[in-house]
Amino acid sequence: MINILLTGGLSMLFALVGTPLLISFLTKRHYGQFIREDGPTAHYVKRGTPTMGGLVILGSVLLSYTLVHLIRWQAPSLSGLLVLGLATSMAFLGFLDDWAKISKERSLGLTPRGKLIGQGVIGIVFAVVALNFPDARGLTPASPSISFLRDISWLTLPLLLAVVFIVFLIAAWSNAVNITDGLDGLAAGSATLVFAAYTIINIWQFNQWCGRLSTAGPRCYEVRDPNDLAVVAIAFTAACFGFLWWNAKPAKIFMGDTGSMGIGAALAGLSVMTRTELLLVVLGLLFVIEVGSVALQVSYFKATKGKRIFKMSPIHHHFELIGWQEVTVVIRFWIICGLCVALGIGIFYAEWVVGQ
Repeated sequence: MINILLTGGLSMLFALVGTPLLISFLTKRHYGQFIREDGPTAHYVKRGTPTMGGLVILGSVLLSYTLVHLIRWQAPSLSGLLVLGLATSMAFLGFLDDWAKISKERSLGLTPRGKLIGQGVIGIVFAVVALNFPDARGLTPASPSISFLRDISWLTLPLLLAVVFIVFLIAAWSNAVNITDGLDGLAAGSATLVFAAYTIINIWQFNQWCGRLSTAGPRCYEVRDPNDLAVVAIAFTAACFGFLWWNAKPAKIFMGDTGSMGIGAALAGLSVMTRTELLLVVLGLLFVIEVGSVALQVSYFKATKGKRIFKMSPIHHHFELIGWQEVTVVIRFWIICGLCVALGIGIFYAEWVVGQ
């Protein structure tokens, strides 16, 4: 518990202090955001706002995690390193996308194909490593089974399909958070709530962990390194929360694809490591709604040859265009996200209680 509290405190401090330093650095070099020309006109005033704030989020997470392990003289776990490596790699891909936008002075960065290839390569490396290297109990960081609250034994996939499934999750969640990141504070605040949920889940899994042979009961969790994953989860929670101080409306900085893709990948990685891939759909339902609104809009537009369901997608822009103030949309979406997180945590706990 000391590791978790210390990491959370340091990560928030680094984000709070580091973000204004990054804002100053980016402003001096005129590294600002370019706004979609077809987006809400109210967003035009945001043109030039510093972007790539995800550098502070990932930097705070990595620095706090490393310092705490050095201070406590503890070796990092393979599971923790895998999630951090996944998030950092995806954030770097997002950084390349942000840099392409800045250097070309337009709102489009890497091509969709380029992004997809990058996500695929990163996802494959993560999945292959995570499905190998068992510990003394023969447990690998990830499982080939599809999971909801635990592994579902009859949904165990062949190794190749398990890799494909994990790659899909990583690409889906990194893109979902990326799409949600369209209003001041929306993605950062929502991600804070979901990462907080994973902190709680990992703490609970550690307390009811099958690896603690002296206290393990019949409903223990067959997972790997839950305590260290709780440290990773709280680091992201605190970093996103600290960044939100500067990212809330009126945003002084945007997280950019650097942040959104790294955060989405971290959520996917935590869901895989905790054997809760399907539970993340409940916890992060707001992100699912956002990406689903885009899919519905595009499909309906093509099927009807020009008609639209929403005034604009993602759905947060639809509410702006029907007259909601941006801050109203963000706060109400945070409330929705909070309700989804509460529901997910309730389902997770209820499953354990009912099974006793």
